[in-house]
Amino acid sequence: MKMHPIFRTLLYLVLIAGGFLLGVSWQNRSAEDGVDPVPVNAEEEKTPAPAATGERESTPSAPLLDNEMHTINLFQNAAPAVVFINTSTYEKDYWSTNVYEIPQGSGSGFIWDSRGHIVTNYHVIESAIPTANTKGKATVTLADQSVWEAEIIGYAPERDLAVLKIKAPPNQLTPIAVGNSHDLKVGQSVYAIGNPFGLDQTLTTGIISALGREIRAKDGTPIRDVIQSDAAINPGNSGGPLLNSSGQLIGVNTAIYSPSGASAGIGFSIPADEVRSVVPDLIQYGKIRRPSLGIVPYASTSYKINGVLIIQVADNSAAEKAGLHGTDRDRFGQIRWGDIIVQIDDHEITSLVEMRSVLEQYKAGDQVKVTVIRNANTGDQKEVTVDLVLDDVK
Repeated sequence: MKMHPIFRTLLYLVLIAGGFLLGVSWQNRSAEDGVDPVPVNAEEEKTPAPAATGERESTPSAPLLDNEMHTINLFQNAAPAVVFINTSTYEKDYWSTNVYEIPQGSGSGFIWDSRGHIVTNYHVIESAIPTANTKGKATVTLADQSVWEAEIIGYAPERDLAVLKIKAPPNQLTPIAVGNSHDLKVGQSVYAIGNPFGLDQTLTTGIISALGREIRAKDGTPIRDVIQSDAAINPGNSGGPLLNSSGQLIGVNTAIYSPSGASAGIGFSIPADEVRSVVPDLIQYGKIRRPSLGIVPYASTSYKINGVLIIQVADNSAAEKAGLHGTDRDRFGQIRWGDIIVQIDDHEITSLVEMRSVLEQYKAGDQVKVTVIRNANTGDQKEVTVDLVLDDVK
């Protein structure tokens, strides 16, 4: 059946109107649902791609581990007590009257007390000690970078220790915490702070690798019971502190074992017990004046000895005059222990540290009664008491 043209036109108009109304209805529904309608007869909006620069967003820092925080806090607490030491000498020009200051070296040290006393190695300040022909100078740089001219108060070449003094106000001085060295254990953690190669406030860490070592001081005197550690110690660390995990002084870094002069994993430190014994003498007298028995004691802990074993009796010493015996060998080559000191006057002696502590209560020339165990490792052991007049350590 053929449709009339008028009806065909009306049908087209109805279809167009219906499509229009349907589109309007869909747009309204999308707006109500929060969806943006697609633009009609418009180009799609394009979001530009980021430039290919290779940059990456940073991620939040991971929290520090407990052992890291411990080391950080230890350094922050101990570093203000560590100083940088420079030495120089004054020399007069041969052809004129001009005087020149010639740098000699540098090292480390640490603040001993609030009066301005600085402890370091003897070999660090040796060149600054005045002589008949030269005049020396030492300066101390504190952690706050203030520089102070230092006076050499005392020194002990035989212990490679020295004490300087600066006139800084007490509020600029942070004395180091002093610990013990007689109860150290191989394997425990150690921390060294110093100025290697002039780089101030440098921290290195390691462990105690051996105890009871022996090194020689600048004058050739043996220094016994030295601490060996693997904390990196380089030129410029000398005189700086070796610390335990509590941040306490347990040694003074004094030497390294290295053919090249740089750290090779073997460093040596004078034990804190020795430092505590020597420094008061250097401050008061300028040298060691501790009274002496005139013996070489056995310092190792290999044998569990309740007392102090005498290894050697010095010639013409107080011990020799009192008739004390050192360790030797019998005619069969067997080791025969020397006398073991177990008492001085009323003070019981169980260790070398205890004996030194007791002797500090006396002065050279005092007479004491020394009780020893003789022939301790043979069948005729006996107890002997002698009168002894204490020597003055030279």
